[in-house]
Amino acid sequence: METPLPKATQKRQVTAIIILLLLWEVGGAVIKYSVLEERHSGSFVANLAKDLGLGLGELASRGARILSRGNKQHLQVEHKSGNLLLKEKLDREELCGDMDPCILHFQVLLKNPVQFIQGELQLQDVNDHAPEFLENEILLKISESSHTGTAFPLKIAQDLDVGSNTVQNYTISTNFHFHLFTRNRSDGRKYPELVLAKELDREEQPELRLTLTALDGGSPPKTGTSQVLIMVLDINDNAPEFARQLYEVQIPENSSIGSLVITVSARDLDAGTHGELSYSFFQSSSQVIQAFEINTVTGDIRLKKMLDFEEIRSYRMEIEASDGGGLSGKCTVAIEVTDVNDNAPELTMSLLMNDIPENTPDTVVAIFGISDPDAGDNGKMMCYIQDHLPFLLKISVENFYTLVTEGALDRESRTEYNITITVTDMGTPRLKTEHNITVLVSDVNDNAPAFTQTSYTLSVRENSPALHIGSVRATDRDAGANAQVTYSLLPPLDAHVPLASLVSINPDNGHLFALRSLDYEALRAFEFRVGAADRGSPALSSQALVRVLVADDNDNAPFVLYPLQNASAPCTELVPRAAEAGYLVTKVVAVDGDSGQNAWLSYQLLKATEPGLFGVWAHNGEVRTARLLSERDAAKHRLLVLVKDNGEPPLSASVTLHVLLVDGFSQPYLPAPEAEAADAAPPAPLTVYLVVALASVSSLFLLSVLVFVAVWLCRRGRAASEGRCSVPEGPFPDHLLGVSGTGTLCQSYQYEVCLTGGSGTREFKCLKPLVPNIMGEGVGTDTEENSSFRNHLGFN
Repeated sequence: METPLPKATQKRQVTAIIILLLLWEVGGAVIKYSVLEERHSGSFVANLAKDLGLGLGELASRGARILSRGNKQHLQVEHKSGNLLLKEKLDREELCGDMDPCILHFQVLLKNPVQFIQGELQLQDVNDHAPEFLENEILLKISESSHTGTAFPLKIAQDLDVGSNTVQNYTISTNFHFHLFTRNRSDGRKYPELVLAKELDREEQPELRLTLTALDGGSPPKTGTSQVLIMVLDINDNAPEFARQLYEVQIPENSSIGSLVITVSARDLDAGTHGELSYSFFQSSSQVIQAFEINTVTGDIRLKKMLDFEEIRSYRMEIEASDGGGLSGKCTVAIEVTDVNDNAPELTMSLLMNDIPENTPDTVVAIFGISDPDAGDNGKMMCYIQDHLPFLLKISVENFYTLVTEGALDRESRTEYNITITVTDMGTPRLKTEHNITVLVSDVNDNAPAFTQTSYTLSVRENSPALHIGSVRATDRDAGANAQVTYSLLPPLDAHVPLASLVSINPDNGHLFALRSLDYEALRAFEFRVGAADRGSPALSSQALVRVLVADDNDNAPFVLYPLQNASAPCTELVPRAAEAGYLVTKVVAVDGDSGQNAWLSYQLLKATEPGLFGVWAHNGEVRTARLLSERDAAKHRLLVLVKDNGEPPLSASVTLHVLLVDGFSQPYLPAPEAEAADAAPPAPLTVYLVVALASVSSLFLLSVLVFVAVWLCRRGRAASEGRCSVPEGPFPDHLLGVSGTGTLCQSYQYEVCLTGGSGTREFKCLKPLVPNIMGEGVGTDTEENSSFRNHLGFN
């Protein structure tokens, strides 16, 4: 039972036929040529370019090829001249046998664009074979009672040539009893026939020997001879007669050797030796004698060798039955060889492209022909490939197919296809042939490099030159040079950033390097773009954003804003002797240009005239009394305060404070001793930065200071002396005693600014907090706070 093809396969075949009819250009005309057999290889046949209407260069540019059925190539094309030449010496008898005319079919394939032209080459016969009798002697028995005019057919001569070059006439040697006539058989061949012209007399001449000559139609004619031995027999009244004059039989080509084909039977009414029959082939070709044998007694015809339908499809033979008296009868046996499906289809690959570029639709992958020498349904074929492949089979002409891509291929999706071309016949059972091809998809530069991230954030420490700060990476899905990526820096987003002097990139691996030391205080972060381009043609590229954060190093020591070390005269802080423990003397204000923990400041009292009397709050730089003051304490004190950041390693700065213990605030301002003033460092001009910082901080409090000074002047009526600071009497407002732990100026403090008496300078003479003259009202309220402060400093 036949297995039906899948619907998808049937649909694919129907689609291929429709596309062929609608889209494909196929040559409709047939070019025909003829050439004599036995011509040497390279002999000229015709000018193919001229016959196709093409220029000389077009045959080469369009990739012209000659295709023949099977693997036999008889012709070749010379691209330079456009000539069609014989590829080898051709023998008509070998290629076509006795078939006339002998036509060899071929196709002309033009690859670009694909076009087929049908062609026929007729191989003309030359008289290269002489007639030949299969037997050197022909025995003929004739009764002496035979009447004149009786005809006796003789065996024919074989000639492999055809047409006029085959046997055309027969002659017999001169004699008195017989004439020879040349007769035509039903198959067109000629045979000799002897006609009795004069009665025979056995007693006078018991036998005759004649020479039979066969002549072909060549110029000059070629001949072949055989001896005819005529034996004169005694009277025989009855000749053998066959039951049928024509026997027809069919035999499968796969019949085994020795198989019975048919049995012929004749009878003779005579008795004795005149009635004994013997069967033999008469006027049979060499093909018949090679393929069959006959039993001389029974008349059984059997196979002598295996038959091949594809080689010889029918046989016709004459059978002679002879009796013992020399009389004979004849019949014809026609044998038809029936085909069996014993040949699987053959596939001949004419063109194969194993490497197909991607993104190119309707690309020709292969051109091939299929053939099956069987007949009928056994020779009908169908061709298909697997489903779900982006390829399509298109039928062209004479069982030639073209395999093309159904659409554009994508190498990044699939790099290789294994295609099985299946050819099956329609015989029973069905035979099939499979041919496997591998198609590689070559790369086209259709993918731009892609960065692993759309943006990169890198960090680099300041003050580190030529440092590898990170890498960017891009990948390309293409292959070969199309996937080799080169990195580069693109123009900066901010034109003010000197990118070329800041970073560089390794074009091969995307490593980024800092070209010089970066200063966090000058440039904390910057952005730029990195490009990645492949080396394909044309080159494709992409870009990514890179943000570089400069990590801070501890490269800036703390800077003390108050008290100023470069003032023309050092400031002296006044502390009443009645102050209890925790009394706020002043606050050391410092800043650090670094950030993070590098800018976290801590304060400590490094050196004091009288240890244990004063303490410094570590977090905000407030200087307070550590215990209750007494009359025995010295009036003048010098404190050395250390300001240290939290960097690694830590950096520090120090400042000197002068503290003067006074009995209330009625005493005039006492300047620092001359010796101490001499030790102070000579003042240096303030930078614009410090002036702006001090002015912005001090201006917030200046208004408050002036208001309180005016109130104090009204109450006391005292005028400030030239070059001295005036201090208000009475309790200091509670809301102005707030403390901040941040290490910077707090808005809760009120400061008095004393300027130098001279003009022409913008330097501050001193900057100190205003403290109350009389502590009576604030003693009780500050006791808890002072006690807490003493405990914090470690004083009892």
